[in-house]
Amino acid sequence: MILQRVGVSLFTLIALVSIVLAAATIWLFVTNPVTVANAVNEGDISPLVRNLAQVLFAALGGLLKYL
Repeated sequence: MILQRVGVSLFTLIALVSIVLAAATIWLFVTNPVTVANAVNEGDISPLVRNLAQVLFAALGGLLKYL
């Protein structure tokens, strides 16, 4: 029974992280397509990851303002 609860909690955590990363990636595609295109063209993902982290940080900051 305990293992089942841990499994459900772990699945929920992985699903939430995946949803947040997917939403941030889509937001980055819409707001900054040049960076995404350059990252795909050159194969260098560091600018893409940096911008993705900035989007997540800004979203988290916006959420924390309401709390």
